[in-house]
Amino acid sequence: SHLLPAVAVGRKTGDLIRKYAQSNPNPTAKLVFGGTVLNVRPSPVVAAFSSRGPNMVTPQILKPDVIGPGVNILAAWSEAIGPTGLVKDTRKTKFNIVSGTSMSCPHISGLAALLKAAHPDWSPSAIKSALITTAYTRDNTNSSLRDAADGSLSNPWVHGAGHVDPPKALSPGLIYDITTKQYISFLCSLGYTIDQVKTIVKRPNITCSKRFKDPGELNYPSFSVLFGDKRVVRYTRELTNVGPAQSIYKVAVDAPSSVRISVRPRTLVFRHVGEKKTYTVSFVAKRKRRGSTVRSEYGSIVWGNAQHQVKSPLTFSWTFL
Repeated sequence: SHLLPAVAVGRKTGDLIRKYAQSNPNPTAKLVFGGTVLNVRPSPVVAAFSSRGPNMVTPQILKPDVIGPGVNILAAWSEAIGPTGLVKDTRKTKFNIVSGTSMSCPHISGLAALLKAAHPDWSPSAIKSALITTAYTRDNTNSSLRDAADGSLSNPWVHGAGHVDPPKALSPGLIYDITTKQYISFLCSLGYTIDQVKTIVKRPNITCSKRFKDPGELNYPSFSVLFGDKRVVRYTRELTNVGPAQSIYKVAVDAPSSVRISVRPRTLVFRHVGEKKTYTVSFVAKRKRRGSTVRSEYGSIVWGNAQHQVKSPLTFSWTFL
């Protein structure tokens, strides 16, 4: 809600309006309510204000995880306060349009509650995995998702794994689960003191005797590979079958030209529901050509069959600021 009659426009439209106002000696403007607009194309897009990666605290963990609806959300509004939020605004309305990442939060939280209701035995990590591995990255024009900030194609440091897909998340096929012990080993690998780790996990008997050599060893549903001074990075992941028994998955890899990816084994056979299988993936940075300025690249690893596509986004960094 604006204090004056106003319309919010994007950067491109704003530039056109500004150019018109500066070039026309008698510029005119008119605000017209166009009604509800359906079938907007392209949709969805990543909001210009959406939080972006890379993860500056722990670069081996890809952030953001996913994106969800957050722009111009029509939601219930308390009649205790006017639509502008100002003390002097005494108007009453049952609904209001609100935007922000804080509007994406309740959507994703609601999906987590939906998954927990459908799968009461799932851990928070299992729920997160289901949301990440089933997200989509193509809009309603069958193009890659776009970044509303400048209209360019988005990437995993902008949209994470992609836009959440509730029906698919209910049945992801496979999940990357993480135990409390694994999280503790992860925290210990970040260089925290024992007292700091105890403060976080609320457990007294913490020794950090087991810690990851690399924080990226956490059984996360995505990969953020930091080469730095290394040419080879190798991680092992564990998948849990939450789909049918006797499920067979084959791996498909989408790799940039600057990285060679090897996955072993390339086929996983799950004979039982709840069965766990591990695989190891090796990332090898190819030697750069002279003058190359490549700092980041992207790809994906997909474990799939006729019923499910379990997709993990990949990011690759050579330098990190």
